[in-house]
Amino acid sequence: MPERRAVMPPPSDIVKVAIEWPGANAQLIEIDQKKPLSSIIREVCDGWSLSGSEQFALRYADGPQLYITEQSRGEIKNGTILRLAISPTRAARQLLDRIQSHGIDARLEALKELAKLSADPTFATEFINMEGIGTLARLVESGTHFGEMLAFTLTAFLELMDHGIVSWDLISLSFIKQIAGYVNQPMVDVSILQRSLAILESMVLNSHSLYHRVAQEITVGQLIGHLQVSNQEIQTYAIALINALFLKAPEDRRQEMASTLAQKHLRSIILNHVIRGNRPIKAEMAHQLYVLQVLTFNLLEERMMTKMDPTDQAQRDVIFELRRIAFDGENDPTGTEKRKAMYTKDYKMLGFTNHVNPAMDFTQTPPGMLALDNMLYLAKLHQDTYIRIVLENSSREDKHECPFGRCAIELTRMLCEILQVGELPNEGCNDYHPMFFTHDRAWEEFFCVCIQLLNKTWKEMRATAEDFNKVMQVVREQITRALAMKPSSLEQLKGKLRSLSYAEILRLRQSERMSQDDFQSAPIIELRERIQPEILELIKQQRLNRLCEGSCFRKLGNRRRQEKFWFCRLSLNHKVLHYGDLDESPQGEVPFELLTDKIPVSDIKSVVTGKDCPHMKEKSALKQNKEVLELAFSILYDPDEALNFVAPSKYEYCIWTDGLCALLGREMGSDLTRSDLDTLISMEMKLRLLDLENITIPEAPPPVPKEPSSYNFTYNYG
Repeated sequence: MPERRAVMPPPSDIVKVAIEWPGANAQLIEIDQKKPLSSIIREVCDGWSLSGSEQFALRYADGPQLYITEQSRGEIKNGTILRLAISPTRAARQLLDRIQSHGIDARLEALKELAKLSADPTFATEFINMEGIGTLARLVESGTHFGEMLAFTLTAFLELMDHGIVSWDLISLSFIKQIAGYVNQPMVDVSILQRSLAILESMVLNSHSLYHRVAQEITVGQLIGHLQVSNQEIQTYAIALINALFLKAPEDRRQEMASTLAQKHLRSIILNHVIRGNRPIKAEMAHQLYVLQVLTFNLLEERMMTKMDPTDQAQRDVIFELRRIAFDGENDPTGTEKRKAMYTKDYKMLGFTNHVNPAMDFTQTPPGMLALDNMLYLAKLHQDTYIRIVLENSSREDKHECPFGRCAIELTRMLCEILQVGELPNEGCNDYHPMFFTHDRAWEEFFCVCIQLLNKTWKEMRATAEDFNKVMQVVREQITRALAMKPSSLEQLKGKLRSLSYAEILRLRQSERMSQDDFQSAPIIELRERIQPEILELIKQQRLNRLCEGSCFRKLGNRRRQEKFWFCRLSLNHKVLHYGDLDESPQGEVPFELLTDKIPVSDIKSVVTGKDCPHMKEKSALKQNKEVLELAFSILYDPDEALNFVAPSKYEYCIWTDGLCALLGREMGSDLTRSDLDTLISMEMKLRLLDLENITIPEAPPPVPKEPSSYNFTYNYG
């Protein structure tokens, strides 16, 4: 009997690939990752009798077709198809010569190829070292390129600058003027306009000095004009540039810019041409609307952080005005000033904490003077509502009166927290509210709706002064639940808040509340400890099943690339993580065949979160937002590589961090696991503690009864 020999798996340093070359049969070779890349390229060239191997390089045949370097060669997987190509240095030199040639057709083809190759960091480095960016800038400044040729030139320029190899500060004023000219022209090719807007946005975001130059060249009115087109991509780039100018503007200029945007009717144009347009809002547009919403609300930060000066007569006059509107009407019939004691009584009826000097109530920040601004807006613009709230409470029994002043101040602080006034925009967030684009004074109107809600809830709860904090908690829950429903107008918000009465909040809390029964007796605790491992195993299996289904993640980075996605899922045998880029957000499951990259679970060293992630250590105004940090996690694997994630939601973050910890045999410690564990243990214990005495539970389900002889049933009601 012949001896059976064990088949040894190939060494981990050996990768089997196919290599193509135009006009020749592909070579199937084994790449030894320990050998220098130049030696491998020489062997490949020898296989096709090609001389000068130093003039060649290897690229991927599929996807972005990136060049393979000593640094990136570790990413080559078994079964990958590669292509032998001219080296990046040679390619950069040839393209640089061709884009300066006299033949228009040859130049167009060269620019087209350059636009594609410029996304490759290896090629980009070589091209930039040959002063390639300066050459492209001069081609643009010359003003002799139009149509496709100009579009490819701008694409290549933007791709090259995106690598961050050279500083944006080196860009000349004439180049900025030329790009701004394309944006300001009434009729320009869509592809040129799109790239010009993207270039200007990058200039503003990446260079303080260029911000001032771009701000001088671009009129807000012209940008608003681009929002009235039917192309949502152009609309998105235009809002992105407006946001960039807003974000980088000096603090003393932001209010001025906001006034200009208001005069140009930006809000109503966005509402009518974007939000209420005929096309669904794409993710990047939703993000830009969210950023604009955040930046607009951040204009309130100065007032929010300004304390009232009790000695400032103009500020004290505002408080006098609140008292006058509530108690004196339009004119004081007596024409005489009331005594100080009467003022004190009025301020007490207005609900201020300090009856003698209510100015002291506005010395805490936040909400500072913003609360007084809100109260004055309500008193002047919704006078009947203001007077009704004040007089209604001043006529109640003392113990049940709702203190208007104290409530308005605390409500303003709460709304600032809910809408994150003063926080930087979160790069991964699309959470804009359409209703805030339906009114020029959306913040103040929102306050007016919420103060009426607070007054109504106070009455429903029959609250007293001791219940103040409880009432505010209920009101916060009512507002956050209503906002989560994304009302499209302030009227819709009012309707949703009406349906969220105090009784409804209690009902919702009851249905959502986990059991609060007393499970403290020794037998119950023992039963809980016995059940817990089973439930944890159940949660673990659910997490791993979700990882097998996979999730879609959005790539962070340059604004233009925000609609690029990648997908990651765990193999069914739980041994390999498959991932790969996608052109758009997938509908449903993505097959393993489309995910070209993979990481063996055995190679994973650890999972890190938040600030410990490699992609969160780079300082960036948007990336370092607190919410992004809370959704970031990274897989660290051999040798010293990392796969970086930013989860689309807190739920997905918990699912993935739990699942990865389960894969590595570590404890699942997310908030979701704790919540699921409590819920499932509570349900299981209730089932096991059911009173089943004298009740026989059958081993098998009861049989289905036989069909009746006829279906002509008779009902006797007599």
